[in-house]
Amino acid sequence: MTQPNATIIGGVDTHKEFHVAAVIDDVGRLLGTSSFRATACGYDELVCWMRSFGDLAMVGVEGTGCYGAGLARHLATESVEVREVNRPSRQTRRRKGKSDPVDAEAAARAALNGEATGLVKRKDGAVESIRVLHLAYYSARQSRSKVACQIRDLIVTAPEEIRCLLGDLTTEHRVERCSRLRPVGDPADPVVGTKLALRFLARRYQSFDTEMDDLEQLLDQLTTAVNPSLKGAKGVGTDTAAILLVAAGENPERFKNDSAFAALCGVSPVQASSGKTQRHRLNRSGNRQANHALWRIVRIRMIWDPTTKAYVARRVAEGKSEREIVRCLKRYVAREIFRLLVDPKEVTNGADLRRLRHEHGITLTQVASALGTTTSKVSNIERSIYHDTNFTERYLAWLNEAGFSGAEKAA
Repeated sequence: MTQPNATIIGGVDTHKEFHVAAVIDDVGRLLGTSSFRATACGYDELVCWMRSFGDLAMVGVEGTGCYGAGLARHLATESVEVREVNRPSRQTRRRKGKSDPVDAEAAARAALNGEATGLVKRKDGAVESIRVLHLAYYSARQSRSKVACQIRDLIVTAPEEIRCLLGDLTTEHRVERCSRLRPVGDPADPVVGTKLALRFLARRYQSFDTEMDDLEQLLDQLTTAVNPSLKGAKGVGTDTAAILLVAAGENPERFKNDSAFAALCGVSPVQASSGKTQRHRLNRSGNRQANHALWRIVRIRMIWDPTTKAYVARRVAEGKSEREIVRCLKRYVAREIFRLLVDPKEVTNGADLRRLRHEHGITLTQVASALGTTTSKVSNIERSIYHDTNFTERYLAWLNEAGFSGAEKAA
């Protein structure tokens, strides 16, 4: 029955071919369930059907990152608030049973009672392009690793003639040598057959290498354009920047604070206290790719960043183990990354640095000598091949001082 002034909540259990929807009122009474095709027309019918019960306040959708992605986008265009819903707990399923209408009703109740608090990650901008391109890059990298292992193992079992030729080479030299093999003779001969197989595998490895270079260049351009301050942070490369941007999504402001982002990355300590025992345990949940990206940033800073090295030395003196120190640092880095995602700083463009340097008549060698670095690093910064926010700020400040000193001398 249509109640135009009533406030209603929707819930959807998503599938590949169809979605099952349920509607409840603001006190939790079930008003109806129905099934709709997972198409654009089906999405329109689903929204119209829900609104026939009253004023649609919000919809809880299960699987917005998979089968529910299209529906979530459609609901956003209809100005309907969407909440991400996790699947019902096993205890609830054992008690109430399992069916699509039951799951849809559970999604609606989760949105009503505040259990589903997560806002849906938007997928309508450059970050979505980064996600799909990074998926292709990761796939090429995994495939290349498998091919390298196959070449290595094939050489181990190859005839002695081939083992002597290729056995002691590195992967790169081995691939280069195998790609230039010119086997002559009957393929039924094990030596000829093995050389043919190695040549095919080596050329496949090289094709993946070329594909990865192209994808990395695209990812570097996109990550720099989306958030140059994140790309310029210490220890953040193209791969880690892509992973963190994808984890946060197009709308990182959906996180209430840095603690929520840390929980997403699995670096927030979890309470494990009972009675007089007060302690925390390691968080093993969350986005493990983002967790690994933070770990890589920490490991790089532990080697190259003086501030991080001083922190590690202090914590070691306090009796902390390396694993405990890394966990603490990951939490600190998550806070820093969250601030860069939500409120990115302005970063000076490398082309602007080069223009200022030319205006002041300063050479790359002079810059490298004054800043204590190499000319190649300065050149890479100017061409935006390499990103380092702190170094860029130092470079800009030095250029401004050099220009001011030159003006004084001219006067």
